[in-house]
Amino acid sequence: MLKGHPKGLYVAFFANMGERFGFYTMMAILVMFLQARYGLSKDEAGGVYSNFYFAIYALALLGGFIADRSERYKLTILAGIVVMFLGYAFLSVPGSTLLMAQAGLYTIALGNGLFKGNLQALVGQLYDAPEYRKLRDSAFSIFYMGINIGAVFAPNAAAAMRNWFLGTRGFGYDADLPSLCTQLPTAELLAPVRQIPAWPFREAGAIDTGKFQALADKVSGAPVTDLSAFARDYMDAFSTGYHYAFGIAAGAMVVSLVVYLLFQRLLPDRKAKKAGQPGSDAPKMPWAEEKKRLVALGLVFLVVIFFWMSFHQNGLTMTYFARDYTVKGVGQLDNLIFDIKGLLAVAAMIIGAVFLARRTSTGLQRGVGGGLLAAGGAAAWYLYGTYKDLNPIDPEIYQQFNPYFVVFLTPVVVGLFGWLRDRGREPSAPRKIGIGMILAAVGFVVMIFGSIGLTSPAELGDAPSPERVSAYWLMSSYFILTIAELFLSPMGLSFVSKVAPPRFQGLMQGGWLAATAIGNKLLFVGSSLWVRVDIWLVWLIFVVCCLVSVAFIFSILKKLEAATSDA
Repeated sequence: MLKGHPKGLYVAFFANMGERFGFYTMMAILVMFLQARYGLSKDEAGGVYSNFYFAIYALALLGGFIADRSERYKLTILAGIVVMFLGYAFLSVPGSTLLMAQAGLYTIALGNGLFKGNLQALVGQLYDAPEYRKLRDSAFSIFYMGINIGAVFAPNAAAAMRNWFLGTRGFGYDADLPSLCTQLPTAELLAPVRQIPAWPFREAGAIDTGKFQALADKVSGAPVTDLSAFARDYMDAFSTGYHYAFGIAAGAMVVSLVVYLLFQRLLPDRKAKKAGQPGSDAPKMPWAEEKKRLVALGLVFLVVIFFWMSFHQNGLTMTYFARDYTVKGVGQLDNLIFDIKGLLAVAAMIIGAVFLARRTSTGLQRGVGGGLLAAGGAAAWYLYGTYKDLNPIDPEIYQQFNPYFVVFLTPVVVGLFGWLRDRGREPSAPRKIGIGMILAAVGFVVMIFGSIGLTSPAELGDAPSPERVSAYWLMSSYFILTIAELFLSPMGLSFVSKVAPPRFQGLMQGGWLAATAIGNKLLFVGSSLWVRVDIWLVWLIFVVCCLVSVAFIFSILKKLEAATSDA
């Protein structure tokens, strides 16, 4: 899969992997942190979440503009890494108010705007040379793997830090406790950190005191006599653990910075010559051609808005579903794929089996494959024996499945496209995007079936549901949405880098991210509907959005393919 690619791809791969580990460590816990630390409702937390997610991609337009005008892509990327580190460091300070936390979030958004689109532009520039052009789609798929390898471990790192800090205060973890704690009629519980007069406290609902008492006793390891004091102490420890998890994200940025500084020389640098000058690697293009390409890109950007509005529900409504409606524990066998150690053992077995099954494997590769299969199997057997009959699941852990699936399905998808390319039947990038939208709709259809008959959040208020469904509904949806993502996201990045006029490369990568930003801004649609309608209707909205986008992109497919063929 890596054969024939320039070395600069590896630099971008690892620099992006560290940054994405930090980012997804934060995103795995953000809405739960906002609710726990500041007492926000699901709808309010969704608003903060969607505004931040909008900013983190919208500011890529600014980053692309700066890099294109200065032609200093590398320096802009470096500035972005440093700014993101400062934002994560700001978030990691315990005791911050909501306004302070938002300041940290928007600092991260600014740094990401300087970093993300411009790194993608440099990856595209690596493949402008004739000998590399045919590898552009597979290059962006490999680059995408770097994002997701980091993201596999991120939810586990965040949960481990929170649980560790709870343990230092003598508490265990239970996903139902934060919502119960914030429903206690104790005005002083969160007032010192909230400081937002426009968002008054919610009136305390009908809290199940018996359940609260039982959970408090369980996580404390002893009978709790003062529930108000317990709630205050538990929420302080809970949210402080999340602050320290943001510190992990700051550490990841240091790793990304070191990799980038040591090996940035392997990335292209266009600052030496202006577009159109002799010998420039950014040749001047007639405006008529530029206009045609920009229109094609704008149409694609319009389509992907609705994909990201739907797909990024994984950190919002799908996290609510994991916390409030999905089983809180699994058996021994299922725990192999929820426990990160078991998941890695399964990964070793899969990789080993692939090495053994491939006809093209060398003797050494087959030996390595056999060793991985045996070692992974032994580790899985050992871990299986250490698990309990019922093992607790932290709700944010579900978010590890999307990047895990990306890592293992990327070679499959790249191989499929390569097989079709060799036979002259590979779909165009716009057609792949349309297929991805169809698959996304199917992923949410799975969620509809998993949600039929469940009591709506509007009826439950802020209380967790007593009805719990199988973990496999969410996992199946993540699996299908991951395949959709692989058809759409790396192919979209490849399409932008291929079609964007040379003098607008950074700006157009920023445009792709700006479209993502608008989709992220619309995430609040999910959280707003969540507290008002039946759950299955929430998922149905996303199915309809995806199918409307499919109809649109196939209606303009010839125009998009014409732009691609000229690139």
